[in-house]
Amino acid sequence: MKLNSISRLLFASLVIGNLTFAQDQTEKPKAPKYEADMKKFEARDKATPPPEGVVLFVGSSSIRMWDLEKSWPKLTALNNGFGGSTLADSIFHFDRHIAPYKNPKAILIYAGDNDVSKGLNADEVLADFKTLLGKIKKTHPTANVIFIAIKPSTKRWDMWPTMNDANQKIAELAKTDDLLQYADIATPTFGPDGGKPEDKWFKADGLHLNEMGYTKWVEVIKPLLEKAGVYGK
Repeated sequence: MKLNSISRLLFASLVIGNLTFAQDQTEKPKAPKYEADMKKFEARDKATPPPEGVVLFVGSSSIRMWDLEKSWPKLTALNNGFGGSTLADSIFHFDRHIAPYKNPKAILIYAGDNDVSKGLNADEVLADFKTLLGKIKKTHPTANVIFIAIKPSTKRWDMWPTMNDANQKIAELAKTDDLLQYADIATPTFGPDGGKPEDKWFKADGLHLNEMGYTKWVEVIKPLLEKAGVYGK
């Protein structure tokens, strides 16, 4: 009986110990997703404080991988793109990668691509964009905002109907706001029959833009920046 009692006590101690360890492991706070990216932006800005009136580029990897100095030599442009991000991620980290900048002349946003890839529908993408836009209106009420259309790509062509639906909803929203513009980078990249875009715009992965793709984006976005009185100013 004594051995059984001791065995039970030992077993109970082990169970309690394991539960405590499991709780410690679960309760240990984790760094928010993209924390490293936010710290990188903050360190850059501390080392070289951005001037007032920058043109801010935010969004996912299509922004992060963009050589802004090459594409926009006349702009004081700042690249705050972080790869894999969604509109919800930009909302979550808003106070660290959009809010801090003083009187940005324009804020260009490329997001929605990963959102649809993760299963969001067009109405959900629109709702998240409205939330992000609302936050921008509060902190930067005079900033021009340009939404860069979700791009059609060879890799995610099966998702294009949802992406296109989201694009059209945001394009309609832009018609109601003088400080919001919609950059239709999608239409010029379609194939000759208006279908699946050609490989020539993309890197080998069929998703990310190559130099030719970014050149096409500049052609579409430049007139919008000129219209807003931002380009070359």
